Amino acid sequence: VLPFPSQVVYNRVGKCGSRTVVLLLRILSEKHGFNLVTSDIHNKTRLTKNEQMELIKNISTAEQPYLFTRHVHFLNFSRFGGDQPVYINIIRDPVSRFLSNYFFRRFGDWRGEQNHMIRTPSMRQEERYLDINVCILENYPECSNPRLFYIIPYFCGQHPRCREPGEWALERAKLNVNENFLLVGILEELEDVLLLLERFLPHYFKDVLSIYKNPEHRKLGNLTVTVKKTVPSPEAIQILYQRMRYEYEFYYYVKEQFHLLKRKFGLKSHIRKPRPRPEFFIPSPLETEEPIDDEEEDDEKWLEDIYKR
Repeated sequence: VLPFPSQVVYNRVGKCGSRTVVLLLRILSEKHGFNLVTSDIHNKTRLTKNEQMELIKNISTAEQPYLFTRHVHFLNFSRFGGDQPVYINIIRDPVSRFLSNYFFRRFGDWRGEQNHMIRTPSMRQEERYLDINVCILENYPECSNPRLFYIIPYFCGQHPRCREPGEWALERAKLNVNENFLLVGILEELEDVLLLLERFLPHYFKDVLSIYKNPEHRKLGNLTVTVKKTVPSPEAIQILYQRMRYEYEFYYYVKEQFHLLKRKFGLKSHIRKPRPRPEFFIPSPLETEEPIDDEEEDDEKWLEDIYKR
Protein backbone atom coordinates (compact mmCIF):
# COMPACT_ATOMS: atom_id res chain seq x y z
CA VAL A 1 0.00 0.00 0.00
CA LEU A 2 1.43 3.34 -1.02
CA PRO A 3 1.72 6.06 1.58
CA PHE A 4 -0.51 8.99 0.83
CA PRO A 5 0.39 12.60 1.51
CA SER A 6 -1.52 13.98 4.47
CA GLN A 7 -0.80 17.62 3.53
CA VAL A 8 -1.98 18.89 0.15
CA VAL A 9 -2.08 22.51 -1.04
CA TYR A 10 -4.12 23.68 -4.01
CA ASN A 11 -2.93 27.29 -4.51
CA ARG A 12 -5.59 27.82 -7.13
CA VAL A 13 -5.01 30.17 -10.04
CA GLY A 14 -7.87 32.61 -10.59
CA LYS A 15 -10.32 31.86 -13.42
CA CYS A 16 -8.84 28.42 -14.10
CA GLY A 17 -11.80 26.29 -13.07
CA SER A 18 -11.05 26.49 -9.35
CA ARG A 19 -14.64 27.13 -8.29
CA THR A 20 -15.66 23.92 -10.06
CA VAL A 21 -12.87 21.99 -8.32
CA VAL A 22 -13.62 23.48 -4.88
CA LEU A 23 -17.27 22.50 -5.30
CA LEU A 24 -16.08 18.94 -5.96
CA LEU A 25 -13.72 19.09 -2.96
CA ARG A 26 -16.58 20.03 -0.63
CA ILE A 27 -18.42 16.88 -1.68
CA LEU A 28 -15.28 14.72 -1.54
CA SER A 29 -14.22 15.95 1.91
CA GLU A 30 -17.52 14.77 3.38
CA LYS A 31 -17.40 11.52 1.43
CA HIS A 32 -13.79 10.60 2.31
CA GLY A 33 -13.35 12.32 5.67
CA PHE A 34 -10.41 14.63 4.99
CA ASN A 35 -10.12 18.18 6.31
CA LEU A 36 -10.85 20.77 3.60
CA VAL A 37 -9.30 24.06 4.71
CA THR A 38 -10.46 27.02 2.63
CA SER A 39 -9.81 30.74 2.88
CA ASP A 40 -12.13 33.71 2.58
CA ILE A 41 -9.25 35.84 1.28
CA HIS A 42 -9.47 36.01 -2.51
CA ASN A 43 -7.49 39.09 -3.44
CA LYS A 44 -4.17 38.78 -1.60
CA THR A 45 -1.79 36.48 -3.40
CA ARG A 46 1.48 38.21 -2.46
CA LEU A 47 2.48 38.14 1.20
CA THR A 48 5.06 39.79 3.41
CA LYS A 49 7.57 37.54 5.15
CA ASN A 50 5.57 37.70 8.40
CA GLU A 51 2.34 36.93 6.55
CA GLN A 52 4.00 33.93 4.91
CA MET A 53 5.20 32.64 8.26
CA GLU A 54 1.77 33.10 9.82
CA LEU A 55 -0.08 31.40 6.98
CA ILE A 56 2.37 28.48 6.86
CA LYS A 57 2.01 28.06 10.63
CA ASN A 58 -1.79 28.02 10.36
CA ILE A 59 -1.77 25.55 7.48
CA SER A 60 0.78 23.24 9.10
CA THR A 61 -1.21 22.97 12.33
CA ALA A 62 -4.45 22.00 10.58
CA GLU A 63 -5.89 18.59 11.36
CA GLN A 64 -4.46 15.98 8.99
CA PRO A 65 -5.13 14.74 6.40
CA TYR A 66 -5.96 18.16 5.03
CA LEU A 67 -6.28 19.87 1.69
CA PHE A 68 -5.73 23.62 1.87
CA THR A 69 -6.93 25.86 -0.94
CA ARG A 70 -6.54 29.59 -1.55
CA HIS A 71 -5.61 32.01 -4.32
CA VAL A 72 -2.00 32.53 -3.23
CA HIS A 73 1.39 32.47 -4.92
CA PHE A 74 3.61 29.46 -4.16
CA LEU A 75 4.80 29.27 -0.55
CA ASN A 76 8.08 27.60 0.34
CA PHE A 77 7.27 25.84 3.61
CA SER A 78 10.80 24.49 4.04
CA ARG A 79 12.19 28.04 4.04
CA PHE A 80 10.42 28.58 7.36
CA GLY A 81 11.20 25.17 8.81
CA GLY A 82 7.93 23.51 7.87
CA ASP A 83 7.26 20.25 6.05
CA GLN A 84 6.75 20.93 2.36
CA PRO A 85 3.24 19.76 1.36
CA VAL A 86 2.23 18.22 -1.94
CA TYR A 87 1.07 20.94 -4.34
CA ILE A 88 -1.53 20.57 -7.10
CA ASN A 89 -2.92 23.15 -9.52
CA ILE A 90 -4.70 23.75 -12.83
CA ILE A 91 -3.98 26.39 -15.46
CA ARG A 92 -5.57 27.31 -18.78
CA ASP A 93 -4.82 29.11 -22.04
CA PRO A 94 -3.60 32.55 -20.86
CA VAL A 95 -5.75 34.63 -23.22
CA SER A 96 -8.85 32.61 -22.30
CA ARG A 97 -8.08 33.12 -18.62
CA PHE A 98 -7.58 36.85 -19.08
CA LEU A 99 -10.86 37.27 -20.98
CA SER A 100 -12.78 35.26 -18.41
CA ASN A 101 -11.40 37.44 -15.63
CA TYR A 102 -12.00 40.68 -17.56
CA PHE A 103 -15.71 40.02 -18.02
CA PHE A 104 -16.24 38.29 -14.66
CA ARG A 105 -15.03 41.37 -12.81
CA ARG A 106 -17.62 43.39 -14.72
CA PHE A 107 -20.62 41.12 -15.06
CA GLY A 108 -20.18 38.07 -12.79
CA ASP A 109 -21.66 34.68 -13.70
CA TRP A 110 -24.99 32.86 -13.99
CA ARG A 111 -25.50 32.47 -10.24
CA GLY A 112 -27.52 35.66 -10.28
CA GLU A 113 -26.14 37.00 -7.04
CA GLN A 114 -24.76 40.23 -8.51
CA ASN A 115 -21.34 39.15 -7.23
CA HIS A 116 -19.62 41.37 -9.78
CA MET A 117 -21.13 44.40 -8.06
CA ILE A 118 -19.87 43.09 -4.72
CA ARG A 119 -16.38 42.42 -6.08
CA THR A 120 -16.00 45.74 -7.89
CA PRO A 121 -18.37 48.21 -6.18
CA SER A 122 -16.17 51.21 -6.98
CA MET A 123 -15.87 50.43 -10.69
CA ARG A 124 -17.24 53.35 -12.69
CA GLN A 125 -19.85 52.66 -15.36
CA GLU A 126 -17.55 53.75 -18.19
CA GLU A 127 -14.92 51.32 -16.92
CA ARG A 128 -17.42 48.49 -16.45
CA TYR A 129 -18.57 48.80 -20.05
CA LEU A 130 -15.13 49.50 -21.50
CA ASP A 131 -14.82 47.73 -24.86
CA ILE A 132 -12.23 44.97 -24.62
CA ASN A 133 -10.62 46.03 -27.92
CA VAL A 134 -10.20 49.60 -26.69
CA CYS A 135 -8.64 48.31 -23.50
CA ILE A 136 -6.09 46.22 -25.42
CA LEU A 137 -5.34 48.45 -28.40
CA GLU A 138 -5.05 51.63 -26.33
CA ASN A 139 -2.88 49.88 -23.74
CA TYR A 140 -5.03 50.40 -20.65
CA PRO A 141 -3.28 49.15 -17.45
CA GLU A 142 -5.75 46.27 -17.06
CA CYS A 143 -4.85 44.95 -20.51
CA SER A 144 -1.07 45.32 -20.36
CA ASN A 145 1.85 44.18 -18.25
CA PRO A 146 2.43 43.67 -15.40
CA ARG A 147 -1.23 42.73 -14.89
CA LEU A 148 -1.13 40.26 -17.78
CA PHE A 149 1.75 38.45 -16.05
CA TYR A 150 -0.60 36.45 -13.87
CA ILE A 151 -0.15 32.66 -14.00
CA ILE A 152 3.62 32.37 -13.58
CA PRO A 153 3.80 34.05 -10.12
CA TYR A 154 1.50 31.33 -8.72
CA PHE A 155 4.34 28.89 -9.41
CA CYS A 156 7.37 31.15 -9.12
CA GLY A 157 6.57 32.19 -5.55
CA GLN A 158 6.75 35.17 -3.23
CA HIS A 159 10.09 36.64 -4.35
CA PRO A 160 9.65 40.20 -5.73
CA ARG A 161 11.21 39.15 -9.06
CA CYS A 162 8.40 36.62 -9.50
CA ARG A 163 6.13 39.55 -10.36
CA GLU A 164 8.39 40.83 -13.15
CA PRO A 165 7.72 39.40 -16.63
CA GLY A 166 10.93 37.71 -17.73
CA GLU A 167 13.09 34.60 -17.98
CA TRP A 168 14.02 34.55 -14.27
CA ALA A 169 10.44 34.16 -13.08
CA LEU A 170 9.64 31.74 -15.91
CA GLU A 171 12.53 29.40 -15.11
CA ARG A 172 11.88 29.50 -11.37
CA ALA A 173 8.22 28.64 -12.00
CA LYS A 174 9.24 25.66 -14.15
CA LEU A 175 11.63 24.49 -11.43
CA ASN A 176 8.93 24.62 -8.79
CA VAL A 177 6.53 22.71 -11.03
CA ASN A 178 9.13 19.95 -11.36
CA GLU A 179 10.18 19.86 -7.71
CA ASN A 180 7.10 20.72 -5.67
CA PHE A 181 3.96 19.98 -7.66
CA LEU A 182 2.54 16.50 -7.88
CA LEU A 183 0.33 17.56 -10.76
CA VAL A 184 -0.34 20.74 -12.75
CA GLY A 185 -3.24 20.07 -15.07
CA ILE A 186 -4.80 21.87 -18.02
CA LEU A 187 -8.37 23.13 -17.68
CA GLU A 188 -9.08 22.34 -21.33
CA GLU A 189 -8.58 18.67 -20.38
CA LEU A 190 -10.27 18.76 -16.97
CA GLU A 191 -11.63 15.20 -17.07
CA ASP A 192 -8.11 13.88 -17.58
CA VAL A 193 -6.88 16.08 -14.73
CA LEU A 194 -9.53 14.57 -12.45
CA LEU A 195 -8.61 11.04 -13.58
CA LEU A 196 -4.96 11.58 -12.69
CA LEU A 197 -5.83 13.22 -9.35
CA GLU A 198 -7.93 10.18 -8.53
CA ARG A 199 -5.00 7.95 -9.46
CA PHE A 200 -2.36 9.92 -7.53
CA LEU A 201 -4.40 11.05 -4.51
CA PRO A 202 -7.19 8.48 -4.05
CA HIS A 203 -7.66 9.38 -0.37
CA TYR A 204 -8.88 12.78 -1.55
CA PHE A 205 -10.17 12.29 -5.08
CA LYS A 206 -11.65 8.80 -5.31
CA ASP A 207 -14.87 8.87 -7.41
CA VAL A 208 -14.27 12.51 -8.40
CA LEU A 209 -14.98 11.91 -12.08
CA SER A 210 -18.31 10.20 -11.48
CA ILE A 211 -19.35 13.10 -9.23
CA TYR A 212 -18.21 15.62 -11.83
CA LYS A 213 -20.20 13.87 -14.58
CA ASN A 214 -23.36 13.68 -12.48
CA PRO A 215 -26.04 15.78 -14.23
CA GLU A 216 -27.01 17.55 -11.00
CA HIS A 217 -23.44 18.57 -10.36
CA ARG A 218 -22.94 19.72 -13.94
CA LYS A 219 -26.01 21.91 -13.54
CA LEU A 220 -24.38 23.60 -10.53
CA GLY A 221 -21.09 23.95 -12.38
CA ASN A 222 -22.76 25.72 -15.29
CA LEU A 223 -23.85 28.50 -12.94
CA THR A 224 -20.23 29.59 -12.50
CA VAL A 225 -19.74 30.36 -16.21
CA THR A 226 -18.87 34.02 -16.80
CA VAL A 227 -21.55 36.01 -18.64
CA LYS A 228 -21.40 38.66 -21.37
CA LYS A 229 -18.03 37.50 -22.70
CA THR A 230 -17.09 38.75 -26.16
CA VAL A 231 -14.12 37.84 -28.34
CA PRO A 232 -11.57 40.57 -29.15
CA SER A 233 -10.56 41.31 -32.72
CA PRO A 234 -7.75 39.27 -34.31
CA GLU A 235 -5.48 42.30 -34.06
CA ALA A 236 -6.16 42.64 -30.33
CA ILE A 237 -5.60 38.90 -29.81
CA GLN A 238 -2.21 39.12 -31.51
CA ILE A 239 -1.24 41.98 -29.22
CA LEU A 240 -2.24 39.93 -26.18
CA TYR A 241 -0.11 37.03 -27.44
CA GLN A 242 2.88 39.32 -27.68
CA ARG A 243 2.34 40.79 -24.23
CA MET A 244 1.83 37.34 -22.71
CA ARG A 245 4.84 35.69 -24.29
CA TYR A 246 6.21 34.29 -21.03
CA GLU A 247 2.77 33.16 -19.91
CA TYR A 248 2.46 31.13 -23.10
CA GLU A 249 5.94 29.64 -22.79
CA PHE A 250 4.98 28.45 -19.32
CA TYR A 251 1.55 27.23 -20.40
CA TYR A 252 2.94 25.11 -23.22
CA TYR A 253 5.70 23.76 -20.99
CA VAL A 254 3.12 22.64 -18.44
CA LYS A 255 0.89 21.26 -21.17
CA GLU A 256 3.68 19.11 -22.58
CA GLN A 257 4.56 17.79 -19.13
CA PHE A 258 0.89 16.98 -18.55
CA HIS A 259 0.66 15.11 -21.86
CA LEU A 260 3.81 13.15 -21.06
CA LEU A 261 2.27 12.19 -17.73
CA LYS A 262 -0.98 11.13 -19.39
CA ARG A 263 0.92 8.91 -21.78
CA LYS A 264 2.95 7.40 -18.96
CA PHE A 265 -0.28 6.22 -17.35
CA GLY A 266 -1.94 5.16 -20.59
CA LEU A 267 -4.48 7.98 -20.79
CA LYS A 268 -5.67 8.49 -24.37
CA SER A 269 -8.87 10.43 -23.92
CA HIS A 270 -10.33 12.67 -26.59
CA ILE A 271 -10.24 16.41 -26.08
CA ARG A 272 -11.74 19.38 -27.84
CA LYS A 273 -9.75 20.78 -30.73
CA PRO A 274 -7.52 23.50 -29.23
CA ARG A 275 -7.33 27.02 -30.60
CA PRO A 276 -4.39 27.61 -32.99
CA ARG A 277 -1.29 28.37 -30.98
CA PRO A 278 0.69 31.57 -31.63
CA GLU A 279 3.63 29.97 -33.43
CA PHE A 280 5.42 33.25 -34.13
CA PHE A 281 7.16 33.31 -30.78
CA ILE A 282 6.62 29.92 -29.16
CA PRO A 283 8.82 26.99 -30.20
CA SER A 284 7.15 23.88 -31.56
CA PRO A 285 5.97 21.46 -28.86
CA LEU A 286 7.69 18.23 -28.01
CA GLU A 287 6.37 15.32 -30.01
CA THR A 288 4.29 13.05 -27.78
CA GLU A 289 2.47 10.97 -30.37
CA GLU A 290 4.71 7.92 -29.98
CA PRO A 291 4.83 5.82 -26.79
CA ILE A 292 7.41 7.03 -24.31
CA ASP A 293 10.36 4.75 -23.69
CA ASP A 294 11.08 5.11 -19.98
CA GLU A 295 13.60 3.32 -17.87
CA GLU A 296 12.32 0.28 -16.01
CA GLU A 297 10.36 2.16 -13.37
CA ASP A 298 6.90 1.02 -12.41
CA ASP A 299 4.10 3.50 -11.79
CA GLU A 300 3.89 2.81 -8.06
CA LYS A 301 7.62 3.50 -7.58
CA TRP A 302 7.23 6.79 -9.43
CA LEU A 303 4.33 7.84 -7.18
CA GLU A 304 6.24 6.76 -4.07
CA ASP A 305 9.17 8.97 -5.05
CA ILE A 306 6.80 11.91 -5.53
CA TYR A 307 5.31 11.40 -2.06
CA LYS A 308 8.77 11.34 -0.48
CA ARG A 309 9.75 14.75 -1.88
